[in-house]
Amino acid sequence: MSTDESVVNQLDLSITGMSCNACAMSIEKGLNALPGVEATVNYATESARVAFDSTSADVATFISTIEGLGYGARTLAETTPDMLDAEVRERVSMLKTRLMVSLVLAVPVAVVSMFMALQFNNWQWFALALSAPVVTWGAWPFHRAALMNARHRNTTMDTLISLGIVAATGWSLWALIWGGATDDHHMAGMAESPHVYFEVAVSVSVFLLAGRYFEARAKRRAGDALRALLALGARNATVLRDGEEVVIEAALIKVGDLIVVRPGEIIAADGIVQDGESTIDASMLTGESVPVDVAKGSKVTGTTVNLSGRLIVKARRVGADSTFAQMTKLVRDAQSTKAPVQRLADRVSSVFVPTVIAISILTFIGWYVLGDNVNHVADSFTAAVAVLIIACPCALGLATPTALMVGSGRAAQMGIVIKGVDVLQSTRRIDTVVFDKTGTVTTGVMQLIDVVCANGVTRAEVLGFAGALEHASEHPVAKAIANAARTELGTLAGVGHFESIAGMGTVGVVDGKRVMVGGEPLFEKQLTIVSKDMKDALHAARNSGNTAVLVAYDGSAKGVCVIADQPKQHSAEAIADLRKLGLRPVLLTGDNRATAVAVAEQVGIDTDEQHVIAGVLPAEKVRVVADLQERGYAVAMVGDGVNDAAALAQSDVGIAMGTGTDVAMNASDLTIVSGDLRLVADAILLSRATLRTISANVFWAFIYNAAAIPLAALGYMNPMWAGLAMAFSSVFVVSNSLRLRTAKLTPHTAFVHATR
Repeated sequence: MSTDESVVNQLDLSITGMSCNACAMSIEKGLNALPGVEATVNYATESARVAFDSTSADVATFISTIEGLGYGARTLAETTPDMLDAEVRERVSMLKTRLMVSLVLAVPVAVVSMFMALQFNNWQWFALALSAPVVTWGAWPFHRAALMNARHRNTTMDTLISLGIVAATGWSLWALIWGGATDDHHMAGMAESPHVYFEVAVSVSVFLLAGRYFEARAKRRAGDALRALLALGARNATVLRDGEEVVIEAALIKVGDLIVVRPGEIIAADGIVQDGESTIDASMLTGESVPVDVAKGSKVTGTTVNLSGRLIVKARRVGADSTFAQMTKLVRDAQSTKAPVQRLADRVSSVFVPTVIAISILTFIGWYVLGDNVNHVADSFTAAVAVLIIACPCALGLATPTALMVGSGRAAQMGIVIKGVDVLQSTRRIDTVVFDKTGTVTTGVMQLIDVVCANGVTRAEVLGFAGALEHASEHPVAKAIANAARTELGTLAGVGHFESIAGMGTVGVVDGKRVMVGGEPLFEKQLTIVSKDMKDALHAARNSGNTAVLVAYDGSAKGVCVIADQPKQHSAEAIADLRKLGLRPVLLTGDNRATAVAVAEQVGIDTDEQHVIAGVLPAEKVRVVADLQERGYAVAMVGDGVNDAAALAQSDVGIAMGTGTDVAMNASDLTIVSGDLRLVADAILLSRATLRTISANVFWAFIYNAAAIPLAALGYMNPMWAGLAMAFSSVFVVSNSLRLRTAKLTPHTAFVHATR
C-alpha cells in the first residue's frame, strides 16, 4: 500500500446488537482484517472508532462488514442522542416484558416441582406447558447470542446459558415422552424413572433475564451526558440582516454574523461584543459562581447567559469549532476511549464453555463404552446431562447482578447512585481524588465574611448603606452584601437614583447620601478619596483569595466588604476521611491560585502545586486528569459543573454532586445526591465492598463447578442432585450478596484494611 497519496481518516460508528465483550472483539477482529484499517470497538458505549486509509476503505465497507457479522451499524454523525435513547428504551422494555412473563410462568413450575404434596397425576405435562414459552421466547436473547457467536466460532456466557437451558429442557422432554417420567412408580419416589428438570430450565432463564434487564437499564444512561450537553445550546438566534432583526436556527449562524442577545437569552455562538454592556453568567461552562462583566471588545462564549443589558455579538466560532461543540466532543471522546472492563465470567468462558462441552461428550462416551448392557444408554445420557446441568452458570450469572443490586440499593439509601459494575472495578485502584472547587468543596454561593471599617465608622453603618444600595442589584457579590445586611440589620433603607456601571460597581442615593460600592476604577472615575488604610485592607483581602469591594459615602471610602465562596460545612471532615483511606486529595479549579490555596488550607489539602492546580480551563481539566493517569495514578474526579463533565468522563471514576448540573451527573460513574462531600469516602468504601462480594461470588461459582463437574461425570451426582447443587450455589451467591445491606461504612482502620 502506498502511503504517498493516502489520507488517514477517523470515523465513529454506533453499533447495535452486541451482548457481551466477545461481540465487541468479534467486530473489532473483522474490521481490523480490512486493509488499511485500525479499529477499536467499545462494548460499554456500543461504539467503534475506526482509523482508515481513505484509498482502500470507506464507510460503506465498514457497515457491510459489521452487518455481515450479524450486528447493526451506522455513523455516529447520523445517530442523534434521541435515536440512541429510543433504541435503549425499546431494549429495556423488551427485556422487562420477557422477564415479567417468564417470571409469572416460572413460579408455578418451580413450586409444583419442588413440593411433592402439590404434585398431581401428569403434573409434568403442566410444567412443560408453562415452561415452553419461558425456555424458548423468554430465553431467546441468550439463544440468539449463542447462535450468533457459534456462527463465528466464538463462545461466551450466552453459550453456557443457552446450553444449560437446552440441556435441562431436552432431558426433561426425553424423560417425559420416552423415559416414563409420569409412571406411577416415579410418583411414589422410586429412582428408576428419570426426573424432569423444567424448574432448572425456567429458573436459569428468569435469573439471567433479570440480570440482563438490570444491566440494560444501567446502560440506558450512556447517552445522557451528551443529551444534557446538547440541551444547553441555543435553539434559535436573532441576527442582524441589512439592519433588520431576523430569527434563525442557531445551527445556521455563520462566522461574521451579528447576533442580538437580550437579557435572559443564551448566547448562540462564540464571538466578540460589538455593542452594549452587560453581565454574563458563565457558570454552566466555568463552574464559577461570579458572573463576568462584558463590554465592547469583550470575548463571549456560546451557551453562556446574558443577564442584564442588550448585546450585539459578532460570531467568531460556530458549529463544530465552537467552545460548546468542543466540550461536547471532549465528553464523547473521554467516554469512548475509556477501556471496557472485561467481566470475569466472560474472560474465562472461551475456555470454560468448550471444556464443559468436551467433558459432557467424553462422559457420555465413557459411560456408553464402560457401562453395563442394560442401562448404558440411559446412564450415559444421565451423566452427560448432569455435567451440563451442574455446570449451568446460574450462580455465575447471579454473582454480579445480585451483588450490584444489593450494593446499589444500600447506596441509594445513603444517597449514592452507582451506575454499574464497571465502576466498582475501578474504585479498587483509586489512589488520588481530584476535587473541583466551586460547588463541590465550596458552597458555590458568595457570602460576606468581613467588613473592614475606617476610623470612627461602625460596621452597622457601612453595612447599612452598602446593603441598601446592593439590594437593588442582581450581581452575586451585591446579593451577598444585601443578604448579610438584611440578616444583621433587618429592614434596609430605600434607594434613589440607582445606577449600575458595568465592570465597576453601583451608585445610588441612600438616606440622602450618595453611596458607591465597587472597585478602585469606580472611585477613580468618581474622584472619591480612598485612604491608605482602605487600600491596604482591599489588597489584603484580595491577596488572601477573596473578593473585596469598597464602600463610600460623604465623599470618601468608609469600609471594605470582603466576600468569599466558603467551604461546605463538612468538606474538611470529608478530606480527612479520604486521607484515612490512604487517598491523596487534589484541588483543581478555574479560579485564581490565591483563592484556591485559601480554600485548600481551610479543608486540609496540601497547598503545593502538586495538590492545588488553579487557573485551568475546562479542556485543561481533562488534560490534568489524563496527565495524572499517565504518571501512574488511578484518579477519581469529583465535580458538579458542565466544565467538569469531560474530566469526570476521563477519570477512572467520576463522582458528581447531585446538587450540580445534569451534565456532570450523567457523565459520572457515581452521583452523591445530597452533595455531602463526606459520602465520597463512603461511596468508595461501598464500591470496594460490593466488588469484594462480586469477586467472592464469582470465585465460589467457579470453584463449585470445578468440584461438582467431576462428581457428575463419575456418576456420583444424577441430574436431580445436580439441579439441587446448582440451586444451592445460587442461594449461597444471593445470601452472600445480601450481607452488603449491613456493610459498615465508617472509614476507620479495621474496615479500611478489610476493603482494600
